[in-house]
Amino acid sequence: MGLILSAWLNGPAADGVPSSSSAFPPLAVPTSSRVALILNSSAVSPGDRRSHWSSQHHSPHFQLSQCKQEVTRAPAELSSDGVRAEVGVESGLHVWEVTWNPEHRGSHAVIGISRQDCPLQDSGYKVLVGGDSLSWGWELQTNQLWHGGETLACFPCERRGSLRLKSSNSLHSKETDAPLRIPERVQLVLDADAGTLGFAVHGSFLGVAFRDLPPGVELFPAVSSVRGGARIVLRYLNGTTRNPPALKALCGLSILQNLGQQGQNQVDKLPLPPLLQHYLLSSF
Repeated sequence: MGLILSAWLNGPAADGVPSSSSAFPPLAVPTSSRVALILNSSAVSPGDRRSHWSSQHHSPHFQLSQCKQEVTRAPAELSSDGVRAEVGVESGLHVWEVTWNPEHRGSHAVIGISRQDCPLQDSGYKVLVGGDSLSWGWELQTNQLWHGGETLACFPCERRGSLRLKSSNSLHSKETDAPLRIPERVQLVLDADAGTLGFAVHGSFLGVAFRDLPPGVELFPAVSSVRGGARIVLRYLNGTTRNPPALKALCGLSILQNLGQQGQNQVDKLPLPPLLQHYLLSSF
């Protein structure tokens, strides 16, 4: 059966997958099997408490929806406002998705993580998440990483720089110098065991943005904004322990990666027993 499946995957059904027009696939970095598996696994129930913004830990200018998954910043002058999740994590690998319309971000639009006592309101217009030693943030308009009140680097600018060197086109160089337009949905990839925070966009893992996060400390997804009317949705997607992935899950992931995005709707045509087809359809 393995030879038949290999032939099927490498045959015409696996060909002809068009490349994405997104700017992010060329910026993707190789990932561990744990990260690749969790980014390709089915999401948990939308009602999971880890998808809730905190009803207590937020600026008074943020209003929570009844389901607690969405916050809206009320118009307020000369104020920087933040909110963190209701539930944090101390261990394991976890992925959240933040949905934030680029047209409703304005300046100082930051997503990241914070410790429990991170300040969530301040006067003036400034970066709040990443504005002190208790939080780490990615400012979406400028692509800058923030921690301790300072900019650390452009993200993922190192990869963009390496791509620019490969191109002799001056127009292309100017385009890559400009900040990337970050789309509406961004995934936060927090490995509390390794002490790292990375980001993924359009299915592409952009790499680790922050390292050496404090061990054994509860960390929460957090955002900050200065834009009136900004609506931000939090969704917990999945998580796993530090244990290595099961062989069954890795085999399933390998099959889907070989199929490609367009081929994933052909799982029912694979030369596999119905039980294995059901596993692929329900787990990824």
